[in-house]
Amino acid sequence: MLLGHPCIDSRTLTVLALRHFSEGISVFRIVHLADYPQHQQQVIDWQWQAFGSEKSREFFASVVASSLRHEGLPITFIALLDDKPVGTVGLWRCDLISRQDLTPWLAALYVEESQRGSGLGLQLQQYVQEYSRRAGYKELYLYAEFSGYYERHGWQHIGKALEYPDRPVRLYHRLLD
Repeated sequence: MLLGHPCIDSRTLTVLALRHFSEGISVFRIVHLADYPQHQQQVIDWQWQAFGSEKSREFFASVVASSLRHEGLPITFIALLDDKPVGTVGLWRCDLISRQDLTPWLAALYVEESQRGSGLGLQLQQYVQEYSRRAGYKELYLYAEFSGYYERHGWQHIGKALEYPDRPVRLYHRLLD
């Protein structure tokens, strides 16, 4: 069973997600990549392999590099398990060129295969939602090519859109209470 507990420290939110194993308890820490820049290449590789094409690695490298600061967007967060990165998520100004009127976006959610099914994806979503709420944002957007996952976690499907140049995707919205 996965338990989540959001806490506040002096710079960022810290989420500890406890997962019970036969050997004991593992702790996920969700932190700002800017505080752990040594994991930048891992995040670039994950994003490129999960969301990119043969020629788009430099695009993802640019996005990740521009998030290595503490002010403004984009922001990249990583989940650490025993100080090893096991997932990432971003808070971006825009993640869909055809819908630049919407902001901000939960973007590039990725969980390492060994941690899928652990609830880490939900923890990363909740972390970005709480961070966004505390930053003064009232809503978030995201897009996906599949249905079911985000609806189960409280996102509202609000229509279809196109990812450049012509790939249909599902558009989601979430109010931040």
